[in-house]
Amino acid sequence: MLEIGRRVTVKVPATSANLGPGFDTLGMALSFYDELVVEVVSAPTFVDVIGEGAGEVPTDETNLVVRSIAHTFAKFGQPMPNLRLTAHNNIPHSRGMGSSGAAVVSGIIAAKGLLTGIVEISSQQLLELATELEGHPDNVAPALFGGLTIAWEDETGPHHKKLFVHRGVSPLELIPTTKMSTSLARSLQPESVPHDDAVFNVSRSALLIAALTQSPELLLAATEDRLHQDYRASAMPETEEMVATMREAGHAAVVSGAGPSVLVLSSDPGQRIRAAKLAAEKFPQWRALLLAVDFKGATVVLHQDSNAGNGGH
Repeated sequence: MLEIGRRVTVKVPATSANLGPGFDTLGMALSFYDELVVEVVSAPTFVDVIGEGAGEVPTDETNLVVRSIAHTFAKFGQPMPNLRLTAHNNIPHSRGMGSSGAAVVSGIIAAKGLLTGIVEISSQQLLELATELEGHPDNVAPALFGGLTIAWEDETGPHHKKLFVHRGVSPLELIPTTKMSTSLARSLQPESVPHDDAVFNVSRSALLIAALTQSPELLLAATEDRLHQDYRASAMPETEEMVATMREAGHAAVVSGAGPSVLVLSSDPGQRIRAAKLAAEKFPQWRALLLAVDFKGATVVLHQDSNAGNGGH
């Protein structure tokens, strides 16, 4: 059993999945973070939520972060201790910025830190655990590993490839006051799509990798999509209007994850400023975040008087 007072600090980035054409495959980590402190205590498990989700999410063992810790402990045959969690949540909930993926990753990474010196958990095992809990790897891969990730699954499980984004790429996240259920967004997808649309998205997804890693000037063409955004537009009319307004002005705007937030991938900081000004002018109630691509992914620090160490990866 872990000793009372063993404590870890975890930091996990927001993410934006799909990036237009890369449906359920591409994701990017953004420099906007949830932070979590987890300490082994003798009292019953309790979660103190500060910021997003305060007064809304559970504060006991049913909390998603606690369930993710428990899932990880159980996977490695370790007894689950009583914990005190302090969650400083910045990532908006139900806005398409990977909040549930961040919660899952926070729990798994916290468990990794708490089990330092007892159980070694590999990067592949982290991805497998997170995918089991989240259902698909496109958000959890960039949250775990940072950067731009390509995620896929085969008979052996989930996999990812991390790529480094061109330094000119300047993300702008535009967040409305409304929320969107990921399950509702997914329910609007058809079971099949026209052959031409499938070919269109294959070409744009390939082009998007080139645009994000080598040629940011191609981002507008590379972020075109026919697989999911149009089908979901009816549930998010303001989001559809924001994307259209941005793209008509030459900005590479896409629905962020399942929405309703919009991600603009500018090719340089100057273009991003112009996009932010346009958003403020046309949609003054939306919140704008000028962000960077996070390249580190989730990190954990174990605090112990005698052998403090950094378990970041």
